[in-house]
Amino acid sequence: MPEMDGYEAAREIRRGEKSDQHVPIIAVTADAFVTCRERCLEAGMDDYLAKPVKFEALAEVLERWVPAGSELSPDLHGLARS
Repeated sequence: MPEMDGYEAAREIRRGEKSDQHVPIIAVTADAFVTCRERCLEAGMDDYLAKPVKFEALAEVLERWVPAGSELSPDLHGLARS
């Protein structure tokens, strides 16, 4: 992102949330070091995936952070699993 990185974007999103809101933020990055995961969580992100992303890992993270039945809930059934 030209104006801010993902860490700052996560902080800005968290600053703008109301007490009854929570936007799930999941980092997807090529940086697989433990320190990157820690930085993501410290910045307010909820979870972290290292590239290359496997479908099963993405599905697991989405199911963890987006409640089933919510309007944001992904329909993961029937998607190609490669």
